[in-house]
Amino acid sequence: MKLDLLIIFYRNPELGKVKTRLAATVGDERALAIYLKLAAHTRTITAKVDCDRVVWYSNFVDTEDNWPNYQFIKQVQQGNDLGSKMQYAFDYGFRQGYSRVCIIGTDCLELTTEIINQSFDKLKKHDTVLGSALDGGYYLLGMQKLHHDLFTNKAWSTNSVSSETIKDFEKLNLSYYLLPTLIDVDEEKDLPKGKF
Repeated sequence: MKLDLLIIFYRNPELGKVKTRLAATVGDERALAIYLKLAAHTRTITAKVDCDRVVWYSNFVDTEDNWPNYQFIKQVQQGNDLGSKMQYAFDYGFRQGYSRVCIIGTDCLELTTEIINQSFDKLKKHDTVLGSALDGGYYLLGMQKLHHDLFTNKAWSTNSVSSETIKDFEKLNLSYYLLPTLIDVDEEKDLPKGKF
C-alpha cells in the first residue's frame, strides 16, 4: 500500500522567467543562478525522504535535467492559477492511492529532510500540516485527503495565504500541526549572507 507522496512544484529554469521579484534587483542572470541553487538544495533534501516524489514542471517535463528519473516521477502542472494547479496535483496523489500527501516549492533554503519527514509523521495523527513562511505564505502543505476549500479564495503570493489557510482548517474542523516558520527566498533581502 502506498503511503507518502511528496509533490515538488518546479518552474522550468528559463532566463527572465524565474524569481522575477528577485531579478528586479539582482538581474535575470543572477536570479536564474540563485534559482538553480535553490532547486539543487531541494533536490538534495528530498532525495533522502522515505517517500515517493513527483516533480510538477511549470511548462514541460525535462527527462534530461538534474532531477534523476529513477528518483522522481515527472508531470506537468495543470490549472489556471497556483491554487488550481496545487489542487490538481493533490488530487492526482490521492487518486494514485497515497494516504498522506505533502507539497513544497523550491524556494526554501532552510527546509530540511527532517522537517519533511516530520510533516509526514504528523499527518499520521493530524488531518493537515502547514509550514508557514516568514512572508505570510507557506513552504509546505500536507493532508490526509483532498480539501478543495484550501485552494480557493486565496490571494496567492501575498502575505495572507498562510493565515487564510489556517482559518480554512478551523472552518472545516480539521486538526492541524504547524511546522517551524521558515524564510522563502523571493527577494534580495531573503538571501542568506554569504551563500550566494
